[in-house]
Amino acid sequence: MGMITSPAGIREVTGELSYLAPESTVLRRFTAPGESVNTGTYRTYEVRIRDGRPVRDQFTLDRNGFAIVGHTSAVADFTDREEVDRVYPGEVAEFVQSQTGADRVAPLGWVLRRSADPGANASQPQAALVHCDFSVTGARGRAEAAYAARFPDGHGFRRALLTSVWRVFSPPPQDWPLALCDFTSVAPGEGLANRLYFVDKIPADLYAEMPPDAPGTSGFEFHHNPAHRWWYFPDMTRDEVLFFTFNDSDHSRAWRVPHSAFRDTTAQATQPRHSIEFRTIAYFEEPSSAAAAEGDSGTAWAG
Repeated sequence: MGMITSPAGIREVTGELSYLAPESTVLRRFTAPGESVNTGTYRTYEVRIRDGRPVRDQFTLDRNGFAIVGHTSAVADFTDREEVDRVYPGEVAEFVQSQTGADRVAPLGWVLRRSADPGANASQPQAALVHCDFSVTGARGRAEAAYAARFPDGHGFRRALLTSVWRVFSPPPQDWPLALCDFTSVAPGEGLANRLYFVDKIPADLYAEMPPDAPGTSGFEFHHNPAHRWWYFPDMTRDEVLFFTFNDSDHSRAWRVPHSAFRDTTAQATQPRHSIEFRTIAYFEEPSSAAAAEGDSGTAWAG
């Protein structure tokens, strides 16, 4: 995999990113309306984060795990939940299918994030830890369950790609942009699984035994690695999206992207960053004849 060719003097900022501390071993995150709590211990590191706009055309989903793509939405107000539910899932599914060539796309839902007073629009705070939303185990379980539920007529899939379509709808510049770690700088063995639980209220005992069927998923968090190469795209508008990989069952491609919001102290922002992220699973199906011959409705997940 080749590195991005950066022109001389490319702009970069110094940002503080919170990585998992080496001593943290029991990782749980509880997310309730307007707040989120994690049992991990974290350390803040100053890292260089490069401006990807001058080389935006060099980034690809398969090589780097992310790309910035122009995309106009018909949604007039992203804080209007009824309008978003009615218009946006179809738009995003069509976008993901066109970008990936997948046979089917299952929308997983969306989240608003706001860097100040997040509860004002039933939003979440900015996600300011270095993480990836799905581990291998979490991605496999979610992909298999979603395929069975949404496509009961399906004949199985050979690949599942879990992604985010991330859009800012507050005006530029952004006070808390999103930083993305180039997949080519992440070692294969990095990442510690973190169990995420969706709850109505943060529990008093964060280490109490949870029911096996408690709603949630499993993601990755990361220890600091000086080799990580970070990029961001300043001054985003509502007519472009960051399209990036949470987890890909095909590990011959860029199969996960650590990411984190960070405070850009160089940005003269006049409004808090408000964004919407939409998660999907893109399925690449088996030929019906091959699936029938094998009697298999699923796929072997890499790793």
